[in-house]
Amino acid sequence: MSLRILSSGERALLAEVDTLDEVLALFGALDADRPPGLVDLVPAARTVGVVVDPRILPLSVARAWIEHARPRRAIVDREAVVEIPVRYDGPDLAEVAALLSVTPAEVIHLHVSSVWRVAFGGFAPGFGYLVTDHDRLRVPRRSTPRTAVPAGSVGLADDFSGVYPRSSPGGWQLIGTTDAVLWDAEADPPALLRPGTTVRFREAP
Repeated sequence: MSLRILSSGERALLAEVDTLDEVLALFGALDADRPPGLVDLVPAARTVGVVVDPRILPLSVARAWIEHARPRRAIVDREAVVEIPVRYDGPDLAEVAALLSVTPAEVIHLHVSSVWRVAFGGFAPGFGYLVTDHDRLRVPRRSTPRTAVPAGSVGLADDFSGVYPRSSPGGWQLIGTTDAVLWDAEADPPALLRPGTTVRFREAP
């Protein structure tokens, strides 16, 4: 794994790698061995942000901790799987099926039978980029994004699946809708889907 560690102010470092798989492996290692003074780990598509309290965990010590991490997959807690019921009524379901040369029913089957994991958070509070261990649902983003995607829309784009926590513009291929609450500012934690969370989709009536 090619690892570059960049400074990011007085309280953070940015660990940069080459692939999303390497991000997941590095995040898994760091998350499993959190030292005192670590405030947060923030994975993204090619980086893991490491936020510290420098009074407890100096940046020099945090840098050494990152450099000596042994990349590993995050441990999946089978008792903590988040299940999301989905009505597969999305406007792009037929188009997705055509892109994949399968039937809409096969798209649904693939989506619900796959085990998904939150790789990192995204453009809105509560949005998680979900990945799985195959590329059979890989489709491109729409050539023309929608100006408004309804909250609860379930979509596919590139290697990811995701659920829109609120209405916003977006270019994902929409295959369904859910009533699940992705973000609740009054809850602890407020986000239903956090990095490392395992997710299963279930077809709702």
